[in-house]
Amino acid sequence: MSQHLSRPRRRPLLAGATLSAVALSALAGPVAGASAEDLVGTFKVQKGAYEKKGKKVTATGSYFRMIYPNGTRKKGPWFNNTDSKAKDNTYTLFRPGIDGGLRTGEYQEFPTPAFDSRGFALANRIVRPLPFAGIEFSLGTAATDYQSGVEGSLPRITRGKKIKGNTYKLTGSLNTFTAGWNSIYFNQGTPKANGTRPGKTSKITGTYNRKTRKYTLNWQSQIVGGPFNDFTGDWFFAGKFVPKK
Repeated sequence: MSQHLSRPRRRPLLAGATLSAVALSALAGPVAGASAEDLVGTFKVQKGAYEKKGKKVTATGSYFRMIYPNGTRKKGPWFNNTDSKAKDNTYTLFRPGIDGGLRTGEYQEFPTPAFDSRGFALANRIVRPLPFAGIEFSLGTAATDYQSGVEGSLPRITRGKKIKGNTYKLTGSLNTFTAGWNSIYFNQGTPKANGTRPGKTSKITGTYNRKTRKYTLNWQSQIVGGPFNDFTGDWFFAGKFVPKK
């Protein structure tokens, strides 16, 4: 299978049934246990890089990859982004936006207009727009899912059980986390805005150090509809958490 796609035509947004934010909040409820705590603030995005780490050359910081419909997270195959600055161009490396990263407890909407005349995404709050297959894409969150029109809930990341020392597990809900590309919106959250996890869509996993406030977040979200139907986004954010004052 070729790992390069021609520029697809613009397609209309998908329709979806509504689900209340209250119900979604229940679905994404806090991690069980007395130590559970919602982390409200900004998960700063560490700039992505592809560099030597020990004896291996690998991606560090924050980045995105996309798995083909017949692939797996462990073995791929992965979509080649020929615009990537990484030596392995299956990695698309992020740079922080004007907010510094992903905020919880509030939304980071796409601007109006959300795209320029070429279909390039203009959102710059979470990350800076960057090219993917010849067209710039970017990220946002909103009260209503951009792709389906379904009501969502606030981005939420929760510190759960201790792993070791000052390090704890993270989980959460990013049900309206959206990528905009070629004047099209792709829900890349988990669970989706309707509360489901279709296909390879996973729960959020991650780590958080209470002393250093360093974190990692990772999840997979399968695309439903549009030119990349059934491809799966693999998202990895790393950096430092800054609590809201």
